Amino acid sequence: MLALPDVDVLDALDIDVATVRMEITNAYPQEDLWRPYDFGGRLPARVRRPENFSVRSDGTVAQGESTMPPASHVFEREHGGQPVELSGDIPKPDIKSIRESCQRNRMKDEDIKRVKEHCRRARESTDRAILFGGIGCPIGIGGFTGIAMFPMLCMTEPDFVMELHEAVVAPALEQMEALLTEIHPYIDMYHVSSDDWGTQTNCVASPQVYRDLFKPFYRRANDVVHRTAPEIKTFLHCCGAVYDLLDDFVESGFDALNPVQWTAGSQGYRAWKDKARGRITLWGGGVHTQATLPLGTVDEVAREAAEIVSYMRQDGGFVFAAIHNLLAEISGEKIVAMYRAAATSAP
Repeated sequence: MLALPDVDVLDALDIDVATVRMEITNAYPQEDLWRPYDFGGRLPARVRRPENFSVRSDGTVAQGESTMPPASHVFEREHGGQPVELSGDIPKPDIKSIRESCQRNRMKDEDIKRVKEHCRRARESTDRAILFGGIGCPIGIGGFTGIAMFPMLCMTEPDFVMELHEAVVAPALEQMEALLTEIHPYIDMYHVSSDDWGTQTNCVASPQVYRDLFKPFYRRANDVVHRTAPEIKTFLHCCGAVYDLLDDFVESGFDALNPVQWTAGSQGYRAWKDKARGRITLWGGGVHTQATLPLGTVDEVAREAAEIVSYMRQDGGFVFAAIHNLLAEISGEKIVAMYRAAATSAP
């Protein structure tokens, strides 16, 4: 249930960045792509395909195997829709099938031209910075067999995981380079990966697993972007208590980290800023979205945002955003207060 804010919302909140993905964007209107849907009467909105949703007799909204219970505003699945099998062998992906799938799904020249035109139109439609999300580095600690199982495979069969990562990363990097060659004049940041390594208290797996099995591939991905388009910055989305991985993210070549969940783990936002200062941009961390934003008053939200911004903006390297998603039940007054406080705390 992530919203793509319309241009009038970006204008009202003085937002500096527009999102461009392979087909959709909020840099310019795409009225032909969206259809009205109200999620069982609880949230008037627009979606790509209303036919993918249904409402059950108790008010539950269903979307495939995911459900939105009555009075909720988010979809859920058991175990996040990922397998949990704690007996027998750890499931292993079929690398041969994965290689064949990568080959079948390669972008064609006409696909690249279509995305180029999409990005060009976005650039000409706005003076906001453009964050592009398309072909990325297709690995993750929760990938393939899921967040419960894949970390165990990383521990027990690291050579297999290296072979698996090579099988998916090599063709993806070829595609990234081909795409970037065409679209780089029209974008400012490239979303390289969404890879959530943190829980509420610690990393999902040992930082050494990241260093051995993930960092070499992320380094290659970031090198492709920086070599192909030196003016483009690279972006990593990584939730949770990942303070202990900040040095590794820097060494992986990432330019920006989001959402800066300093509330997870034992380190506060000052420690995160001090460790990142001058080395990697922190994109987020601006207000506690699990406590202050939903449970605090409007004044408390504004006060926290102002306090955090006053420290995080020191020496640059900070893009203001809340730690995580702004859910539908958050009042508009709190959102306005948060952004207003951030703007007035800036120099």
